[in-house]
Amino acid sequence: MHSAPSRDVDVAIVGGGHNGLVAAAYLARAGYRVAVLERLPHVGGAAVSERPWADMDARVSRYSYLVSLLPRRIVDDLGLGIRLVRRRVSSYTPDPASPDHGLLIDDGDARATAGSFARATGDEREAERFAGFYERLAPLARTVFPTMTERLPRTADMRSAIEDDGLWEAIVQQPLGEHVRASLRTDLARGVVLTDALIGTFASADDASLRQNRCFLYHIIGGGTGDWDVPVGGMGQVSGALRDAALRAGAELVTDAEATAISPDGVVVIGDGERVVHARLVLSGVGEAVLARLLDAAGAGAGNATAAAPEGAQLKVNMLLSRLPRLRDASVDPATAFAGTFHINETMTQLDRAYDDAVAGRLPAPLPAEVYCHSLTDPSILGDGLRASGAQTLTLFGLQVPHRLLAGVDPDARRAELLSAAEASLDAVLAEPIRDVLHVTADGEPCIEARTTLDLERSLGMVGGDIFHGALDWPWADEDDPLDSPARVWGVETAHQRILLCGSSARRGGAVSGIGGHNAAMAALELLSR
Repeated sequence: MHSAPSRDVDVAIVGGGHNGLVAAAYLARAGYRVAVLERLPHVGGAAVSERPWADMDARVSRYSYLVSLLPRRIVDDLGLGIRLVRRRVSSYTPDPASPDHGLLIDDGDARATAGSFARATGDEREAERFAGFYERLAPLARTVFPTMTERLPRTADMRSAIEDDGLWEAIVQQPLGEHVRASLRTDLARGVVLTDALIGTFASADDASLRQNRCFLYHIIGGGTGDWDVPVGGMGQVSGALRDAALRAGAELVTDAEATAISPDGVVVIGDGERVVHARLVLSGVGEAVLARLLDAAGAGAGNATAAAPEGAQLKVNMLLSRLPRLRDASVDPATAFAGTFHINETMTQLDRAYDDAVAGRLPAPLPAEVYCHSLTDPSILGDGLRASGAQTLTLFGLQVPHRLLAGVDPDARRAELLSAAEASLDAVLAEPIRDVLHVTADGEPCIEARTTLDLERSLGMVGGDIFHGALDWPWADEDDPLDSPARVWGVETAHQRILLCGSSARRGGAVSGIGGHNAAMAALELLSR
């Protein structure tokens, strides 16, 4: 990697996140001259591992942290040496009304799971309903996911392939809340389902926009199963493997190279204009809102930039613990409870109430959150000393925290408020305060950090802290959508023929998938060969 790009290339990729690296690897392997232009001193974007506490040998996936949507095709095509490990336990959800018992869903033990449902919900049949809910979704995942790296299917073709009109209507045409309430009887089980619809997405269960439905779809189709896996070595291993693949293929990776303008004829200005790259095609790995600003800087129209400003809706808290905390539910081993997704204050009622709080400008109380312990599944992210001591990492992901809650307030004070709310929510289900088991640095500082949407915007350039770069799209084309160019066929078009979307703003972008980069590369290969 270096800081002096070639002046003339076939493809300039603005943004060195994981999608940009995927596109670079494919295009360079095809023999094209490719330059990736990254503003930061390193590539990888949000898919990186870092050591937030300098004297602690713990490599934390600071932003994104699990993998589901990365297709096997991309891994195999690019020869990526990454390992993804399945978590043994699906989830544990303490009952907010009585945290001394909870719902443990163990995919490997159906009998134990059924018993847990009965004890936690008081309903002997809720486990059967819950299993049936996901069994019905299985054909949807198996049908949709393989199309994510193919040309866009039409809506009618996708609906026909799924062969379940009732399910299509429930997921694609009606607010998700209706289907969840019709399928499950208890608030606790409904909340476990609904959380997948609200990751980084500000919505209620019955939001007429269906943004929650689209988020839900992306979270249940990964790999054709909907499983979310742990990247061994941390998320940095994923971006590191993609970086190496791009370099092996001959791509230029240029860091400390902030694009400040992009013209529709393929000229990218870097910095104050001291460097300029001329390209046959420009692939935008940045969000559409950022691309619109770069086009405006070159005097071009923003084209198809999203009308609404992107708005993230999450809080990320990273922790290093001296040991796992004890639970108020003494019947569950903490190592089991934290092995999957640990849901806190995420009943359906609580999730919708938190939405109402945020709409009214209040911090949700209690804050809905889910917690995950990477080091239980993959202890390699900890140094030998920390592993031997029993230390563990902990990641908390808070929901219903829209970027608007940081508007017009002191960002440091609001971050502290949000961290306090997250700790209070977690403490409500623990037998001891989380602060009591935080590791401390050599200077006596607790190993805990909070990252707000504003932090994400400032550090990674994601407008509004939106992890999806804007609203997610259905991964198919409407009947009246013109599919008259390679860019449209692959869902990566902009208003300018020589500029393609290759990040999460692409139609099937979102999450650590590489799909946006793959599909932009496929469109680019067709265009460059003409």
